[in-house]
Amino acid sequence: MEKRALSPISKPDLTVQLPGSKSLTNRALVCAALADGVSRLSNWSDGEDTQAMLEGLGRLGVEIAEQQGELLVHGLDGQFAIPLHPIDCRASGTTMRFLTACSALAPGRVVLDGTPRMRERPIQPLGDALQALGVSVRTVAGCPPVTVQGGGLAGGEVSVDSSDSSQFLSSLLMVSPFAREPVEIKAGTITSRPYVEMTIETMIAFGGAVDMRGENHFKVSTGQRYRARRYVVEPDASGATYFFGAAAITGGRIRVDGLTQASTQGDIRFVEVLERMGCGVERAPQWIAVRGSRYLHGIDVDMNAMPDAALTLAVVACFVQGPTTIRNVGNLRLKETDRIQALKNELEKLGARVTLGETDIRIDPPAKVEPARIETYDDHRMAMSFALAGLGVPGIEIENPECVAKTFPTFWERIESLG
Repeated sequence: MEKRALSPISKPDLTVQLPGSKSLTNRALVCAALADGVSRLSNWSDGEDTQAMLEGLGRLGVEIAEQQGELLVHGLDGQFAIPLHPIDCRASGTTMRFLTACSALAPGRVVLDGTPRMRERPIQPLGDALQALGVSVRTVAGCPPVTVQGGGLAGGEVSVDSSDSSQFLSSLLMVSPFAREPVEIKAGTITSRPYVEMTIETMIAFGGAVDMRGENHFKVSTGQRYRARRYVVEPDASGATYFFGAAAITGGRIRVDGLTQASTQGDIRFVEVLERMGCGVERAPQWIAVRGSRYLHGIDVDMNAMPDAALTLAVVACFVQGPTTIRNVGNLRLKETDRIQALKNELEKLGARVTLGETDIRIDPPAKVEPARIETYDDHRMAMSFALAGLGVPGIEIENPECVAKTFPTFWERIESLG
């Protein structure tokens, strides 16, 4: 199996520009596809997840072309076509969930499938909610492949269990303007809540509206229509966590342009976590920077709102004084791999002592981080997070490094430019 060796770097003092957010790109693509007219998206994410979304929307009849670095999306005003073959969502959970909801607007049968791991990831809560809105949805033991018998949403009141994934709620919100009657959604516990706020902000950007009836109660009026527009995708805050983490581990300073504390991306708050550990954070109207320190210390922190960044924090925790406890991240078991178990396996290779609870992870850092060959489980975030260890100590190798292409194809070039 291919591997990638990393070398420690001296304290960087650099400014980096990062590609667009995958999460914002895929939400903007869905809203643009639902709009009436041609939208133009710039600074979009070019990872495999986005390619899966582009191909899936194409199967639903949406014409999308690239022109001078922009994506031109010819919206269908909610009138999707029936694909001749199943839509391959690959390993993209966002694509599977968002397009399952979009398929409800097609006038016939749509089948969505993906990788073997995708067939293990739950989607039944979304299927149940769509059924309550008048759409026939069949899964296989609660997971993909999914068969949707479209024909449109009736509307009405519906409950959706969003404790495993906020994407179930986001999917419903984006298609609800096309229901025949207003849609009221009660969501209960919402994991990764900032991603729902990101969805609502994207809907608003394309002319939609959501009425908040309480913290977990949403109403979407019927008769709304999304409007085509130009949309600039923010730099990816999840990708930025690796560079902020690199500053923490090396004691350097790294500035990311185009991101600010006002971003709707939940992972921007990772800088606050690093600040609690002892890093310096500089905030400006057009950028944010993190400066590492020789005296970082462990913390106890709830990461439910930014579970992807929990992996970055887990690796940084190996380079600080005292234990770090990451709480309320049980949904990491349902990602591209069981990330909680994967973290334990690989952190222990670095010499850390790792204790797992039902939804928590405690990391006692080693006296000295050991060299190790890191298994990535074909999980892009495992590869990118553990790459940071190689910037701080020698002897770190990352297996299957190409898996970063899922969301950040140029990651290795960007991370090596720090040295």
